[in-house]
Amino acid sequence: MPQARQASWTAGGLILIGLAAMLWGTSGSVMMVLADRAAASALLVGLARLWIAALFLLGAALVTGASLVVAPRDRWRCLVMGACMAGYQAAYFPAVTLGGIVIVALVAICSAPLVIAALAPWLLGERQSRPVHVALGLGVLGTALLVAAPGAALPPRFVGGALLALVAGLAYALYVLAAKATLRRSPPLPTTALTFAIGAMLLTPALAWTEAPLTQVALGWPWLAYLGGVATAGAYAIYTIGLRQVPASVAGVTTLLEPLTATILGVALFGERLGAAGVGGALCLVTALGMLLA
Repeated sequence: MPQARQASWTAGGLILIGLAAMLWGTSGSVMMVLADRAAASALLVGLARLWIAALFLLGAALVTGASLVVAPRDRWRCLVMGACMAGYQAAYFPAVTLGGIVIVALVAICSAPLVIAALAPWLLGERQSRPVHVALGLGVLGTALLVAAPGAALPPRFVGGALLALVAGLAYALYVLAAKATLRRSPPLPTTALTFAIGAMLLTPALAWTEAPLTQVALGWPWLAYLGGVATAGAYAIYTIGLRQVPASVAGVTTLLEPLTATILGVALFGERLGAAGVGGALCLVTALGMLLA
């Protein structure tokens, strides 16, 4: 494939993945609103976003006439991806309550691209260039500068939160690797729809530990609809399309736009301060993305 053409489709895939990451970056702000206005528990929010996303994606597949059949060899991967998605929700949101958003974001968001970069050559046969390694390092450094608030006190249960965040990062990394392998044969929309349906069914028993779930949904349904329909179903749909065109390791670096978006929203909407370290982190992320596009 000519180099110019390769750069063209890579740029298109990166744009889709970057847009998905920015949509994911709004999730933290929506979670804060849900907790404030609907007293929504983190576990219920994770389950609701999976069900809503699954319904949106299945509906889109029916409207477009897309078959929900995936290649026989990829069916077990859809089960793995669904389990990873359920595991991510079950680990990430409780981790926030234990370790705080700073520790969780640092561990989960930074660990995922590192795991992807480490396993992609073995599981997918991807060859990584030096610019990708440098971009990965800059991306992790930038994320650390963005989320590590100088002088912030560690929550008393931060070890448990950090361990759960590591589980969440591992679950997301395995999802990406399985999705990349599946998309070689199966179309994006059916794959994503089935994955979220499986994840939602696996996580549904968590309702047994949720107090007054219907009340929480009734109070927070507009925000849950956005979180599930736009920031999850829409984001993962375009992410999956972009992932077909981009190596998994490069996609992992690009999704570091998520903490950058979350930080910008925190400054703009909730009065949080970015500071010199945050500005440096943002510049590192922009530089990393520029290296991938070059």
